[in-house]
Order: sequence, then structure tokens, then C-alpha cells
Amino acid sequence: MVEGGRGSGLNPSTTTQGGRQGRGDGRGDAGGAQGRLHFPYARVVAAPGSDDNLHGEGERMKLGIFSMPSHPPERSLKDGHEWDLQNIIWADELGFEEFWIGEHHAMVWEPHPSPDLLVVEGFRQTKNIRIGPGGFCLPYHHPAELANRIAMLDHLSGGRLNVGFAASGSPTDWEMFGVDGLHGEHRDMTRESIDIIMNLWSQAPGWKYEGKYWKAAVPHEIPPLLQRHLLPFQQPHPPIGVAGLSSPSPTLEMAGERGWIPMSLNLNPGYVKSHWDSYAAGAARTGRAVSRRDWRMVREIFVADTDEEAWEHSVNGMMGRMMREYFLPLLESFGFSAYLKADPTTPNDAVTVEYCAKHNWFVGSPHTVAEQIEKVYADVGGFGHLLLFGFDYVGDSDAWHHSMDLMANEVLPRIAHLTGA
Repeated sequence: MVEGGRGSGLNPSTTTQGGRQGRGDGRGDAGGAQGRLHFPYARVVAAPGSDDNLHGEGERMKLGIFSMPSHPPERSLKDGHEWDLQNIIWADELGFEEFWIGEHHAMVWEPHPSPDLLVVEGFRQTKNIRIGPGGFCLPYHHPAELANRIAMLDHLSGGRLNVGFAASGSPTDWEMFGVDGLHGEHRDMTRESIDIIMNLWSQAPGWKYEGKYWKAAVPHEIPPLLQRHLLPFQQPHPPIGVAGLSSPSPTLEMAGERGWIPMSLNLNPGYVKSHWDSYAAGAARTGRAVSRRDWRMVREIFVADTDEEAWEHSVNGMMGRMMREYFLPLLESFGFSAYLKADPTTPNDAVTVEYCAKHNWFVGSPHTVAEQIEKVYADVGGFGHLLLFGFDYVGDSDAWHHSMDLMANEVLPRIAHLTGA
């Protein structure tokens, strides 16, 4: 088991949907630690119980992590996976509420194609944290297979699963799977997949769907017990989240219409401010009440004992390297540099790592970071969940863990009055 790992955290003898009986045997380690990376860390803080309600009942802002996951080209797939798993364990021990994991297939800096592998390992080694794909790229999965897999993951989690849905925006992934993303086929496939998944979880036997991209059905029962039996542990389904990028955001409008979790990615706060308007507009169309406590804001964050140390570990560390070598050139090639600008008149070549650290990131001592969060909170009108953007600090793991620790135990108490209410 990775150092600091825990058991499965599943409750014994838990009766679930369909009368199935949970094992609850406490098995947390599927194998020894031989050959795994180990990351020494400081003190451990017990995590509080998770809050499963969409609108949340907590009196404080909640913390989470959004991981692409991101790793440098020289990191082996196995070692990258171990680092991501260790981050899930640390997050649980430090009281973080949730952990989201992305899916990508042909992107060297974002190398993990199977977020559910990390999700299930994370559940086996944590107690309280909610974990989920952030999200499954729907064009690359048959909806029936994915609906069944999500249901199984939910049962394995004992009800701690979150699920993200995504259309995928990578041209190399589109090409690998034969999806015409340049003409919006990935979005059409995503909408069709969502319809199928939701109906497979809710319709009676005999329901049938013949779409443009897939066919699916809820089968009729054939004795003895040949029937649809895989339904989510959480009813009607696990909490579903989607991330918005554009402004206005049709994706977040859909989230509002369906009552799903809205997430805003790590862009300039002035740009993502409009995301809440999109979400609220979608909710209004279906008569749903909204709360800013549900809004997830993703940010690059590095906390250290002093501002100078935080700047060094972030701008001159892996956070800065990943941005300099990969993320900023990627966004510029897609024409997205404007999404990072505090002032629209800023030239593209001025949007550097240092610029982003100054205008978009939360970097500094606990006092400084708390002030930065409070300013962005006021600028966007409030939010309830702050998600740290994950980075690969295998070579500086003590500093990264210390940053997480300071965020949970020094910064969070300073912003306790920011509830999203």
C-alpha cells in the first residue's frame, strides 16, 4: 500500500439497490508496496464526513482537487499514476471534500486514459473523500457500457462517487477515435450519450433508443434473472458535474437545466464570472433553484510559509514548467489566450507564467492566499467549492504536501466566512 494509505472505508453489511449486500471486508491493499513511489509527508489531519447534498449544508467553503492528471514527458505512466493516487490519499487525510480526475488519450502531458482506475484505487485507500472522473469523455465510450461501469463504481464507492461528463476538446483524441470535432460532432455525440445513459438508469424494460451514433435498450427480463440490474447506488444517480470554458457557456446552461454541478476551469476570474449567469439561466428554464455553494472554481494554488517561497516553488517549479512548456502554448494554439487576460488589450506574448501567477493564480503565504481568494470571491459574486489544480511535484513532494496542508489548516479558517450563500 502507498505510504499513508487506508482501507476501503466501506460500511459492513450495507444493503444497496437491488438487494445486493456490500462486502464491507475492509480490504484496502490489493498488493504490497514493492516498486511504488513513496512520498514522506508531515502531520495528518482527519477528514470530516462528506456532504452528499448538491447544495451543501456546510458553513464554510469546501476544498477539492481537479487533476488532469498532468505529468512531464519523462514521468513513467506507473509513477505518474502512483503520484496521483498519493494525492488522493493526502487530500482525504487533510479533509478535502472531493477529487476529480480527467481523461485524455493522445496528450503526453495529460497521459491518463482511464480515470476510473484511479477512482477505484482511491476509494480502496480513503475513508471520506468523494472521488470521480472529471470527466468521462462521452464520445469515446458506448453509453450502455459506461452507464453500467458508473453504476458499478458507485457501488464500490459506497456512495462516494461523483461523475463528470465531457465532450473532449483534443484534436489528437478526436483523430484517434475518428470523431469530427472540428464540425462539432463530439458535442452531438455527448448530447446523445447523456440521453441514453439517463434513460438506461430510469426507464422500464422495453425502452429502446436508435440514435445517430448508438443504439441501446433496457432489455426485457428472461428467466432466470437475465435482466438489467446495474443501477447506481446513489439514486437517481451520483452527483454529475460538467466544466465550462467558453463565455457564455452552453455546457453550463445544460448543467443548470439538469441540476448538475457547475465547474469553472482555471481561467482569468474576470472571464469566468459570466459562467454563473449561464448556469442560472439554464436553471431558470426548468424552474430549478440554484445556490452558489454548488459552484466549483478551479485555481492554480501554491501556499508556503512566505510569499517568496511560494513564488519559487510555483513559478520556478513544476507548476511553472508545465505552464511554460505545455499549457500556455496549447491555449495559444487554440486561440484561448484571451481567457487568461485580466485586461483584454494585453498582447498574447505578455501572457507568461509570471503574468498568470500575478493575475490568475493563488500563490503566497496563508495570509496572502486568503486575501487573493477573498478578492476573486468578491469579483465573481461568490462560490462554494475551491478546487486546486493538480500538478506533478514528484521531485518536490514535501513542498506540495505542505502547500495542501497549509491550504486546509491555515488558509481555510481565514476564509470561513466565504460560504457561497
